Amino acid sequence: MSTPLQASVSTDLAANLLDTVLTSLDDSKAEDVVTLDIAGKSSLADHMVIVSGRSHRHVGAIAEHLQKDLKASGAGKATVEGLTTCDWVLIDAGDVIVHIFRPEVRGFYNLEKMWAPEADETPQYIG
Repeated sequence: MSTPLQASVSTDLAANLLDTVLTSLDDSKAEDVVTLDIAGKSSLADHMVIVSGRSHRHVGAIAEHLQKDLKASGAGKATVEGLTTCDWVLIDAGDVIVHIFRPEVRGFYNLEKMWAPEADETPQYIG
């Protein structure tokens, strides 16, 4: 009988984590923020957030700021990939996966189209 309560707690934790991520990204002036609910599509995470930074330096700063905010919120240490080049930085915070791109790289990979819920609801990034 504890399964529904566990699901509710897990959903609340994911929502709080997503709020922390979105607040941090807003504070860092991340651009073109897209949030996708991938709970039904993947067991990797509940949410995917895709954002752009204006330059290599901005992408790196967004990623570092997000890491600090996640740690300060008690979310633990997130896994980070791509900080050496800052073209595309991936931050796996558990229930939320964040992709931080330079605009040219984001346009090339177009993750929004790949992970969109329905063909007619596809949030497309054109940059």
